[in-house]
This record gives sequence, structure tokens and C-alpha cells, in this order.
Amino acid sequence: MKYKDAGVDIDEGMKFVKRIKGKVKSTFNENVLSNIGNFGALYDGSFKNYENPVLVSSSDGVGTKIKIGIEMNMHKGLGMDIVNHCVNDIAVLGAKPLYFLDYMAFGKLKSEIAEEIVGGMVEACRSNGLALIGGETAEMPGMYDESDYDIAGFIVGVVEKNRILDGSSIREGDIVFGIKSESLHTNGFSLARKVLFESGKYVYNQHVDGLKRSIGETLLIPHRSYFDEIQSIIESCSPHGFAHITGGGLYDNIERILPENTDVSIAINWDIPSIFKLIKEAGNVPEGDLFRTLNMGIGMVIFLSPDDRDKVLTVRDIVEIGKVVKGSGKVTIEGVKN
Repeated sequence: MKYKDAGVDIDEGMKFVKRIKGKVKSTFNENVLSNIGNFGALYDGSFKNYENPVLVSSSDGVGTKIKIGIEMNMHKGLGMDIVNHCVNDIAVLGAKPLYFLDYMAFGKLKSEIAEEIVGGMVEACRSNGLALIGGETAEMPGMYDESDYDIAGFIVGVVEKNRILDGSSIREGDIVFGIKSESLHTNGFSLARKVLFESGKYVYNQHVDGLKRSIGETLLIPHRSYFDEIQSIIESCSPHGFAHITGGGLYDNIERILPENTDVSIAINWDIPSIFKLIKEAGNVPEGDLFRTLNMGIGMVIFLSPDDRDKVLTVRDIVEIGKVVKGSGKVTIEGVKN
């Protein structure tokens, strides 16, 4: 018996690597010291423009959003998802992304699908100014069904030590702003899939009132990168903190950076995208669960002094959503019972 007979096709894997080499190399910059195919990736860590550089790292996955990509045969956006999610997670600390590594595991490797995913990663890496310097592609028959796969990402960035934004300077009287999101990003898809396609009996290609795209296409809108907006705010204002609204929604992600002597009071004064309303109706989901699971149309939260209000209002898709008050590290949302 050959390895291929056991379900692993080495030739398909090598074919895939050859096909993506040019795309991946297009993300390289002068700091990348290795070539594609080395056992490890090399990156120049001299950081000449930093006095006290601090490395910031994070890892994440795309979750069950992949199931929708498989059903719709749309894979590029999932590659963008994993990069942008990781970028946001370090950008909220004030970090500039440096390089990215990916991990993909397939039940049966199909090089054209893998290439489409990596194409999305490459596009997102180039948009965010970071290098895709390494990765692993595994074929794992018996672990995954033939059509299934999984994606994970790993990112490293850098920030000046005295410019780290960890929320510790948030204080009573700060204004809370949000940057709008169009869809679910990469969180809450187990709930969305269950209520829409099981309870609600919708189908992926179905068009409904209020959505510009089909349900499946709407759910697959790529996770937005907020790196440019965050950098613009850092350059023009003196932000006290940022929160990336992922799993845990507005409650948990804000509470994780709040000082213990403060609370945040939020008013829903933005238009909640129709996809969230559809999820609520299809599964009769309590609002408290929705706001703890989904971003509900706000993908990034910013804490600023009132002195910076006028400066920040020039940022695209930004809206004032609340204020910081004296408290014990909790979030309340007007009209929502948590």
C-alpha cells in the first residue's frame, strides 16, 4: 500500500505549493530573510525605528463559517477572514502587523480550493502591509470528511512599549465610539447556521427582503480589517483603548479591557444590519444572547476623551454609542436584558 492509497496525495501537495509561491512571495518585504520552502521562516528583528519594541502575537481560527464557504463553494473570503481577524486582535494594542503564518488541514487536499484560500490571505496581507512568511498544509483523511477543511492563523506585530494600548487609561467621562460592521465577521456561525438553516428552514442561495445578497453570500462577507482606522485614530487623537468585537459580543469584549472602577453604558443608536434581525427572528433568539454572541453591527469599539470627539468623527463608519461611567467593570446596553 502506498501513502496515496491511505488518502494522502504528496504530489497534490507539491502542486499546490508550486502554484502559490508567486502569490505568497508578493507579500514579502526587505525584512523577510528566508525563501518559501525553508524549514523555518526568517524575519529581520532589528526594528530600527523603535526605541523599545515589544512584540505582539495572536492566533485564531475561522470557525464554522467554513461550513458555509464549503456549501457555497466560496473560499477566498475565508482566507481574508483569518488574516483580518488576527490583524485586528493586535492592532487594538497599538501594534503594527509584521508577519503572518497559516495552518490549513483538509480531509482531501484540493489544490484549487487551497489556492483560493491562500489567494484571500495574500490579498489581506498586502492590504494590511504584512508578510505571509510561512504555513502548513495538512491532508488528514479520517480526521475530516473529504470536503471539509479548517484554517488557523498566527500573527506577530510590534509596538513601541510606551504606546501600548491595553485599556488601563480608560476613565469615567470617556466617550465610547463604534465602527460599523456589515455582517458577522468570524463569530457566532454555529448559532446562525442552526437557527437559519435548521429552525428557519432557509437555504443558502435564498434572497430575502432587507439583504442585498443571498443569505449565504451575506454570511460570507469577509471579516473587516480595522487597522487603517485604528492607526488614523492613534495619529490624530489620544485613544484610551480599543476592543475588537468578536465572540462574546459587546459585553465580554468591552469588559475584558475595562478598569475595575468603570462601567460602560451603550445606547443602540446605529442601524443593526438585517442579517442579525433575520437570525433573531428565525430562532426566536433572546436579545441578551444576540449581543453576547454576535457583533450586532459594531466590529470595533474606541474609548476617547470628549476632547477628541470632533477629530474622530471623520473616521469612516464611526458612530458614538455610549459613555464610561463609575462602576465595577460591567457593560449595560439600553433596552437589552443580559
